[in-house]
Amino acid sequence: MATPAENLAQSLEALHTLQQTEKIVAIRSTDLTRTHRERLIKNGFLKEVLKGWYIASRPDERPGDTTGWYASFWQFCASYLQERFGDQWVLSPEQSLALHSGNWVVPGQLLVRSPRANNNETKLLFNTTLFDIRVPLPADDEIEVKEGLRMYSLAAALVFCSPVYFTRSAMDARNVLSLVRDASDLLAILLRGGHTVVAGRLAGAFRNLGNDRMADELIQTMRLAGYEVREEDPFTAKLPHILSFRETSPYVNRIRLMWQSMRENIVEHFPVAPGLPQDLDAYLKQVDDAFVSDAYNSLSIEGYQVTPALIERVRQGRWNPDQVESDQDQKNALAARGYWQAHQAVKQTIQAILQGQNAGEAVENDHRTWYRELFAPSVSIGLLKASDLAGYRNGQVYIRGSKHVPLNRDAVRDTMPVFFELLQAEPEPAVRVVLGHFIFVYIHPYMDGNGRIGRFLMNAMLASGGYPWTIIPLSDRSRYMQALEKASAEQDITNFAVFLADLVRKNQTK
Repeated sequence: MATPAENLAQSLEALHTLQQTEKIVAIRSTDLTRTHRERLIKNGFLKEVLKGWYIASRPDERPGDTTGWYASFWQFCASYLQERFGDQWVLSPEQSLALHSGNWVVPGQLLVRSPRANNNETKLLFNTTLFDIRVPLPADDEIEVKEGLRMYSLAAALVFCSPVYFTRSAMDARNVLSLVRDASDLLAILLRGGHTVVAGRLAGAFRNLGNDRMADELIQTMRLAGYEVREEDPFTAKLPHILSFRETSPYVNRIRLMWQSMRENIVEHFPVAPGLPQDLDAYLKQVDDAFVSDAYNSLSIEGYQVTPALIERVRQGRWNPDQVESDQDQKNALAARGYWQAHQAVKQTIQAILQGQNAGEAVENDHRTWYRELFAPSVSIGLLKASDLAGYRNGQVYIRGSKHVPLNRDAVRDTMPVFFELLQAEPEPAVRVVLGHFIFVYIHPYMDGNGRIGRFLMNAMLASGGYPWTIIPLSDRSRYMQALEKASAEQDITNFAVFLADLVRKNQTK
């Protein structure tokens, strides 16, 4: 007779087959036997989303942990909608534009159009819902499929979106407009439906971005076809012409737009930079003195159970995995040792900045060294492969509890050079501090260590303005994470700028 452990192993094998062989994320009740389902649910390996539909979960998930759901959300919805409506569904124009713009934030309510819909709301996990609206589908050539999601094509979404989209989601709107290479697709839909008001709105939107050629082509072609068009700018503000109309990655222009739109808010809330310190040695001593407290708080924020005593032992060289067996098995000690090594590398970068090197250039040159030092101890004892330190990640990552989905591997490689370009060109130290940290963790270029490197980067930028080394306390973790989430999911940097500004002011008065 099989033991409980053997039975659970059989159920896990069935789940593994669905995940790995059949690539299933949204698990239907018919995909597993009732016995397997009940066993997996009881042991925490399966979670019900709605009646008859499940996702894989982890037994060590804490109550209220949203990570697994947010990581599964888009694939789950794609599978569920395909099962329910077949090919007779499409995401709303506004949601389609968000995805076209590279915005994969999990929405509170996902709007779906289908001629088979019932105008009903379906409740999912963690206060997310799906609302289906009964309307006819757009033409076949106005639909495209991406990651299993049926959505309006870029041109069709721009034509059929609500006029208020340009004010409610101005960043996404500017981003997708910058991706339009040619007016042909837009004009085909505009002319086919006689959409004169929309043509005028889109012409005004392109003009706002500085793309006069596209605006003129829309108006002139519509008029030549016998339509009267009145141009109207749907945006409430005008930004400097910072976008490249030849850029093919929506993520690159998104980073540029975020940077530009967030700058003034940061400058408004942050204390004025003191300027580079005259006494370089004294500043570097302050960096050294901050190490124990900084390491304790930074590592604890990431969930490592470290103590100041352990960190001090690492600093004094009394941590030795070859001689102390317990250290070799202690992940916390490895993290502390790596943090010490990375801290020394960051200190060298700060010294170069204080001696006059461009801060963005210095960090671009050195941040890979910080990363390698952070994880070198784990490589030295074989917990990680040397190849794990090769560079930016090759897989997808998710942030615990965040609706923001970090950029895919190709987008990481597209955006990191632009991030450093913006950092190097930014004249305001306060902006370098806040956006240096935020944009880095928004991109999330590494499989692990992004938060720690982001805080190192923040302190390098603080040094570039003469601000003191600043520690984000473990006691403020909740406020810190909530501020980052608001910036990532809602593009509102205010809370994060105020949070860091408050910490800097406290340090300046010590």
